[in-house]
Amino acid sequence: MANDLPLRVMLFDATRRRDLLTATWRAGGPLYRRLGGLDRHAGVASWEAGLRWLATVEPGRTIGEIQFWGHGRWGAALIGDEALGASATREGHRLHPLLERVRARLAPDAAWWFRTCESFGAKPGHELARAWSRFFGVRVAGFTHVIGPWQSGLHVLAPGAEPDWPLDEGLYDGASVSAPDGTARWSRPGLPNTVSFLTGALPR
Repeated sequence: MANDLPLRVMLFDATRRRDLLTATWRAGGPLYRRLGGLDRHAGVASWEAGLRWLATVEPGRTIGEIQFWGHGRWGAALIGDEALGASATREGHRLHPLLERVRARLAPDAAWWFRTCESFGAKPGHELARAWSRFFGVRVAGFTHVIGPWQSGLHVLAPGAEPDWPLDEGLYDGASVSAPDGTARWSRPGLPNTVSFLTGALPR
């Protein structure tokens, strides 16, 4: 039965109520649900609220896919100014217990998709991808470029695998791969692993 299938859910950053991107994310949830790509979506104002929602939404079902729509930076995804990165997977981090609760709900073939700018770019992006895939034991996905209608540098990492995309992908010439300044290059057709904002399925 349909209600026995793993949930496909989306969180978005709802902290900037008058921001054009927030309006786009808010409209994207219902659109994706009508297209059959999502079951539930929620706008949240903090990572604690978002992870609690993931841990409790329709508790009788597993989760097959989590998407997060929001701003990002190298190695992190943002809700407002609050960054979520690799450090959250370590014991002692205040969000670690909530991440464990979310992990307990994931289906064996689940995926976590950061639909955020540059979160998988440079060395911090490799660290996020590695930590997330190992902690959750599922595929994780993210981008190395600034994303919009076009979304370039999509990479998917399986549990136990190592990131194999270039550390300088998406960086401007001369930027440090360890601690890049500024933002990534903009997405456009023809760049590596470019999809559109309407792409709803991750490549295997």
